[in-house]
Amino acid sequence: MEKEYDLIIVGSGLYGCVTAYLAHQAGWRCLVIEKRAFTGGNIRDEIREGINVHSYGPHVFHTRHQEVWDFASRFTPFNHFRYCPLARYGGKMYNLPFNMHTFYQLYGTQTPEEAALRLRQEQGLYPHPRNLEEKAVSMVGRTMYETLIKGYTEKQWGRKATELPPFIIERLPLRFTFDNNYFNDPYQGVPMAGYSPWVDKMLEGTEVRLNTDFLADKDYWMKKAGHVLYTGAIDAFFDYRLGALEYRSLTFEHVLFEQPNVQGIAVINETDSRIPYTRSIEHKHFAFGTQPVSIVTHEFPQTWDKDREPFYPVNDEKNNTLYRQYHALAQRECPHITFGGRLGLYRYFNMDETIKNALEQWEVLKTKLLPA
Repeated sequence: MEKEYDLIIVGSGLYGCVTAYLAHQAGWRCLVIEKRAFTGGNIRDEIREGINVHSYGPHVFHTRHQEVWDFASRFTPFNHFRYCPLARYGGKMYNLPFNMHTFYQLYGTQTPEEAALRLRQEQGLYPHPRNLEEKAVSMVGRTMYETLIKGYTEKQWGRKATELPPFIIERLPLRFTFDNNYFNDPYQGVPMAGYSPWVDKMLEGTEVRLNTDFLADKDYWMKKAGHVLYTGAIDAFFDYRLGALEYRSLTFEHVLFEQPNVQGIAVINETDSRIPYTRSIEHKHFAFGTQPVSIVTHEFPQTWDKDREPFYPVNDEKNNTLYRQYHALAQRECPHITFGGRLGLYRYFNMDETIKNALEQWEVLKTKLLPA
């Protein structure tokens, strides 16, 4: 019997939107199912008081891949915003990522040689770090760790740094130049019209059903399509049959200020453990706004449960082992379902990585699955 759709995509986050665009361009009959009341997933933004507010935390697009930049730029021009956050600890400000500005602020060093010597003097001797604290101290020393890493990291993950695996901090950047640009990628910016219009352009021509929970009627929807791309949590798809994977969740407090400029920068990381939130985000600076008011968002990490939105996979050994079991289960039982995206693959993706992965997966999909 002919299926109603060639492809059903569950979730309208960036991964699902990229695939929907490619499927539509190929002439596939495609349906996107979204349980929320809006498209875009966690990169959604909305206009408040004339300011484009990033509803689920700050997003800055950046990539070193020409093909990814070319794809992203099909749907919107990007501005020239560069991500140069600050860290706040004990009432003082420090530049991020760790660079010569940071070393001067912490130690008073003025040359790369002085900074490198100070770091060597502070670095702890942990040839085989057992946890994040030992790894961080072996890389940057006790002063920088206590000031700029410990409090932020423990709030973010809800665990003591001595209980976190060392790999979380392995890519900690150290620059011996006066360079505050957080990303090294040649292509950077924020969509000039916003992220929501950006993904909506990808969905043009594709049928979308909002406020629809795929898992509430899974069998019904699976009968309607030749193939399903599922971008939700893989453990939820199997009704947590093997147990629940762990995630970290977030909540956001948006505060309106009757003044044009509150903190003078888009993002401040709150590294002091006495501050309950991890970031302060002043949205207008992503677009160089000149509105007479401003909106600042405080980002609070939360323990995840099944009633909260999962944001970050907790990729420790225990959870990665459980994910591999779910992946094997999917391969055995679900030949007509592709799991993709941050939750389907249980892996954190930057936006450019999401697009790149979706483009690569599409090449696999279109060769093994012919439309009805």
